Amino acid sequence: MMVALLGATTLVLVAVAPWVLSAAAGGKNLKSPQKVEVDIIDDNFILRWNRSDESVGNVTFSFDYQKPGMDNWIKLPECQNITSTKCNFSSLKLNVYEEIKLRIRAEKENTSSWYEVDSFTPFRKAQIGPPEVHLEAEDKAIVIHISPGTKDSVMWALDGLSFTYSLVIWKNSSGVEERIENIYSRHKIYKLSPETTYCLKVKAALLTSWKIGVYSPVHCIKTTVENELPPPENIEVSVQNQNYVLKWDYTYANMTFQVQWLQNPGNHLYKWKQIPDCENVKTTQCVFPQNVFQKGIYLLRVQASDGNNTSFWSEEIKFDTEIQAFLLPPVFNIRSLSDSFHIYIGAPKHSGNKPVIQDYPLIYEIIFWENTSNAERKIIEKKTDVTVPNLKPLTVYCVKARAHTMDEKLNKSSVFSDIVCEKTKPGNISKIWLIVGICIALFALPFVIYAAKVFLRCINYVFFPSLKPSSNIDEPLKNLLLSTSEEQIEKCFIIENISTIATVEETNQTDEDHKKYSSQTSQDSGNYSNEDESESKTSEELQQDFV
Repeated sequence: MMVALLGATTLVLVAVAPWVLSAAAGGKNLKSPQKVEVDIIDDNFILRWNRSDESVGNVTFSFDYQKPGMDNWIKLPECQNITSTKCNFSSLKLNVYEEIKLRIRAEKENTSSWYEVDSFTPFRKAQIGPPEVHLEAEDKAIVIHISPGTKDSVMWALDGLSFTYSLVIWKNSSGVEERIENIYSRHKIYKLSPETTYCLKVKAALLTSWKIGVYSPVHCIKTTVENELPPPENIEVSVQNQNYVLKWDYTYANMTFQVQWLQNPGNHLYKWKQIPDCENVKTTQCVFPQNVFQKGIYLLRVQASDGNNTSFWSEEIKFDTEIQAFLLPPVFNIRSLSDSFHIYIGAPKHSGNKPVIQDYPLIYEIIFWENTSNAERKIIEKKTDVTVPNLKPLTVYCVKARAHTMDEKLNKSSVFSDIVCEKTKPGNISKIWLIVGICIALFALPFVIYAAKVFLRCINYVFFPSLKPSSNIDEPLKNLLLSTSEEQIEKCFIIENISTIATVEETNQTDEDHKKYSSQTSQDSGNYSNEDESESKTSEELQQDFV
């Protein structure tokens, strides 16, 4: 009997043990929640998850969180014992730039195991919500005021001024959409139709963080009746000495104008202000000193009035004290070739205190023409090293250039540079002919020199005949010795060998020649010195024969 009782007790324990163990183990039969998602829009933190077992009723859910440097988990406020699958924990004060960890579990009579959510940084995970939009209607324009969806946002505290916006606008009657990108918190859409309803929606973007928000609800507004006075048009700013000169066009005469400026168009908190020297202006321009504006970006607008009626404000122009005020013309150097120019463009040297455009990409317009012609050719280049092709050799070309900003919103151009003229070099054919000419000249030079010598000999022969004795006495003259005595003697010829004495006929001829010479006197003393006596005597005898 005792054995049977012990066996029954054992069976009961075995049957009860699975439930007891299950309860002691924390309810392993209750599964953890799955697919937990964290949605952050502006400063709103939302948690969403899926139930693991929809058949289990009366199940609640709780979250814990852990900040960096913490070892323990802390219960997440407003996310304890939640019966739904959604929880808002926006009230939790977090550093949006630090990582945070979350975990969730299901609870009933027992609890499930914890399900940990991947750690995240709130700022990186956050999305930009729909902005707030306020519209103002004119006859042909709509003014749009935009602000972030959450004012005084903790999430965007450091980026509040970095927002840009894009919008989609359409006529309510047509539905044809027009997209406008990268506008500021205040924007004006022009060239609309009077008394027409337009609808639009706007979304924000934070380009520095690669974040793009969602569209706002659709807003619609109707433009007003066309105004009697049109607004001023074609507003331009230029620089003269230490002043800015603002000019515009207007249809009617005898009008009064005023000009306003808005600092930093990206900040909706700024208000329009009057330019002191541009109130009640009777002309279509006004001049104001540069020190009115500090360094920055401004919007300018002009309004017309005839005393009783006032126009709407003109289109607003963007005015940058550094960028839009003044663009200097480029400077360049030219290196000429036979059929082209190489133009090297450099940064202009600036002196003075005029505001100039610097450090912005430019394109260059280069115009060139032959010096003897008015037919101009043009080249547009982004590079500062430009080749001008298809030129004529040995031809003078003139060049001028100016710079343009590549940003369409600036739309600025410099004046043209000074004109520089340069002559191209000889072509290859000219060089070949030059080389051939030099070779021919070098080859013909000896002939030319020889011909010149022959010509000079002919001139000397005709106009300057030689006074030298005949050739038959040319050799004896080589041995003729003249005395250094100052006495005058008659000129004589010394014949070294008596055997060379001429025949009688020659002697007679010599006598005749001697008569011609006898009329001339000589300072020779008549004393001769010869080593050979026989030759001396022979000379004396010859002299006697001459006498």
